[in-house]
Amino acid sequence: MNLDTLYAPRQLMSPGPAYAIGIACVALALSVVWSFQLRSHNANMVDPVWSWSLGWLGLFFAACGSAPVAVRVMLAVLAGLWGFRLGTHLFLRNHGKPEDGRYARLRKDWGARADRNLFGFFQFQTLFSALLSLPFVVVAWRDDLPPTGCIVAAVIVWLVSIGGEALADSQLAGFKREPANRGRVNRSGLWRYSRHPNYFFECLHWFTYLFLAIGSEWWWVGLISPAVMAFLLLKLSGIPITEAHMAHDRPDYAEYIRTTSPFIPWFPGNDG
Repeated sequence: MNLDTLYAPRQLMSPGPAYAIGIACVALALSVVWSFQLRSHNANMVDPVWSWSLGWLGLFFAACGSAPVAVRVMLAVLAGLWGFRLGTHLFLRNHGKPEDGRYARLRKDWGARADRNLFGFFQFQTLFSALLSLPFVVVAWRDDLPPTGCIVAAVIVWLVSIGGEALADSQLAGFKREPANRGRVNRSGLWRYSRHPNYFFECLHWFTYLFLAIGSEWWWVGLISPAVMAFLLLKLSGIPITEAHMAHDRPDYAEYIRTTSPFIPWFPGNDG
């Protein structure tokens, strides 16, 4: 291949129409999931579908964009693999299981309005997909390659975050497989240093696209996705809902809260 092709301008679609089509497809996918839960009364599929669809947006924008081929390939690989890993993990974790406690509690609280409210809740996630994927657009339509240091930083952040999240997920799954741990709080591995190490590494992952955006006119848009993900996990649907559910079901969770960092991994306090 002629190396000049790595820098050759090329565009399948301009960013505005591509963005509109991509977000519309995510909204449609989540609407299909909502229609299935009307019969199953189990909303578990929304989590893997949301992750898969967000990874797909990275692939779609990379295919439509005008950035150098090397940049678009990197975006497609990093975003696509992230979405595939997380979505597949969530699917395998939830498949054949009762409805996740978060959704079961919402369904109980909403009563007769549950189906209508869940539709709004699912589509609300489309809004967050629209915000989180904005850096994908910046990267896919940038005019040149990011600085070499930023490319290296992006790859390192991606490897650390994906590896850390996968390790945290594996450690939690292994803990739950042991019958003796039923009803207990996992304090092993990364979970000794953070109550939500998977959330921490998930938030870290979104800095990948900030580094890939640096050097472009709209680089600052790359700040949106880590900020939005931090808000989701720390204030909205991550830690608050998960910990309310855990505190209700596990008597020793209050002690875990007292001794363990909520988010950023850190040495535990007096955990006896």
